[in-house]
Amino acid sequence: MTDITTTPSSAIDPDVAAGVAQFLSPIVLDLTALATDGKQAHWHVRGANFQAIHLLLDDVVDHAREYADTAAERIVALGLPLDARTQTVGVKAGTPVLSEGFQHSDVVVAEVIAIIDATMKTVRTAIDELGELDAASQDVAIEIARGLEKDRWFLFAHISR
Repeated sequence: MTDITTTPSSAIDPDVAAGVAQFLSPIVLDLTALATDGKQAHWHVRGANFQAIHLLLDDVVDHAREYADTAAERIVALGLPLDARTQTVGVKAGTPVLSEGFQHSDVVVAEVIAIIDATMKTVRTAIDELGELDAASQDVAIEIARGLEKDRWFLFAHISR
């Protein structure tokens, strides 16, 4: 019988796992910030297209949570812990700050797009760096990029002229 206290939780090289965590952890933090700020925006959006933006922001939040979970589970599956507590996200997320209070839908959409863009910068870095390190982890980042790009497109359609 195998002793679970001495069996590694992953067969991947520990240095590779640490490298993966280096690039996926910031994605988790940025996505967690996006989910929190997206919900804040959802509650405070105003304007003629309120309902459409209100509902679309719920989708963005749900997707951000799913993507964060996917990246976090990859890190943990490789045997490493992750710190995505609220305090940590507030200090370390690389996303811009959302305006307080009620905002017109055009402002809300532009600000959420800016948060997605900042998150995409983090995701693109991970895609570039993980290619040489671990293809399965790179696939996680690519999947997240595809989803964020679609959410951004849907939001952008509301403010494009």
